[in-house]
Amino acid sequence: MSRTSRLNCIIPPYLLKKLLKSDDSEVRQAALDTMLTTARLRGERAVRASFAGMAAPGNGRRTVFDCQQGSFLPSAALVRTEDGPASVDESVNRAFEGFGLTRDFYQEVFQRNSIDDRGMRLDGYVHFGMKFNNAFWDGQQMVFGDGDGKMFGDLTGSRDVIAHELTHGVTEHTAALEYHNQSGALNESMSDVFGSLVKQWSLKQKADEADWLIGADVWTPGIDADALRSMRAPGHAYDNDLFGKDPQPDRMSKFIHLPDTEEGDSGGVHLNSGIPNKAFYLTAVGIGGFAWEVAGRIWYESLKVSGKEATFQDFADTTFQKAGELFGAGSAEQSTVLAAWQEVEIQITGVPAGIARARSLAAANGSAGAGRQDGLAALTTQVAELGAQMTALAREVAAMKRSR
Repeated sequence: MSRTSRLNCIIPPYLLKKLLKSDDSEVRQAALDTMLTTARLRGERAVRASFAGMAAPGNGRRTVFDCQQGSFLPSAALVRTEDGPASVDESVNRAFEGFGLTRDFYQEVFQRNSIDDRGMRLDGYVHFGMKFNNAFWDGQQMVFGDGDGKMFGDLTGSRDVIAHELTHGVTEHTAALEYHNQSGALNESMSDVFGSLVKQWSLKQKADEADWLIGADVWTPGIDADALRSMRAPGHAYDNDLFGKDPQPDRMSKFIHLPDTEEGDSGGVHLNSGIPNKAFYLTAVGIGGFAWEVAGRIWYESLKVSGKEATFQDFADTTFQKAGELFGAGSAEQSTVLAAWQEVEIQITGVPAGIARARSLAAANGSAGAGRQDGLAALTTQVAELGAQMTALAREVAAMKRSR
């Protein structure tokens, strides 16, 4: 099975494994059933992958089905359509509204026509399985479990979770980032980034007003945890007796090396995504305003031109180049991107270490005298020159590829 067509689940495997050690037999059983069902679905996905991209276009029309605690999707009952009335089932309505919110975000902000940019239908299935502790995108539709009611609640309850999963579809139809190691962690990060942006867009929040949490609504009230992940502070989303401390790293010196297996989270894709997540957060708050307008545009345009095996370094370089193309070489936007990646210990190729930090310090103290202003001007010029050199080099490489 292609690594781009794996089952993308919001609850990472290392959290479900923690539940197998719970003192509560019902919690253990729900976690085990979830893991076994997920393993079976991955096998089915291998068959369905050959039909990927065959979903009929439908202008992003939404349809929601009720699995009625079953796990065989073809037997699910149709319960809400684009033209039909609201349901008495709030899970149905939340899924339907979350689909519409995500679809409208991509259309209005990036002029993208649904997930595949060709009007792909948005099909969702609620009440999947018995106490199923997950929600996932399988390449064609999104499926929601109800949770076990003790650790996890109804997975339709989080709009950023819905946007996160649907963004896996956007990634499939753009960069098609392979779902393992660094490219897989980037895949997860893209979903966190745009999942958070959809939530911020719906609330009309500026970057400094947002909580930057992913899955804050998936835990039951009795669980001492803020969210599944924190983009503002990777590694600090939760810390409790059952799940332990959030293991996400926030910089390359803390990168977690795991085997590229299902048990190893495909090389730690849900863990190491904390590094590019932090870079985006720093970019967004550094630029300020509404994060989807500038930082989101840079990331989206970079996703569209990235290769399927892109590393963190590759993507960092691409965002720096795109920021220069969109907002000018040496612009404040490009320098903020540079500083953000440096903060997570990824140095943009060809840019001397520390230049962004020096520029930020000069800007912060610019009123201290003309000498600092001259230093800022010099640094801005240097960033502009380096950006222009990278752009020219990228064009040369592209020309060489076309001539082959």
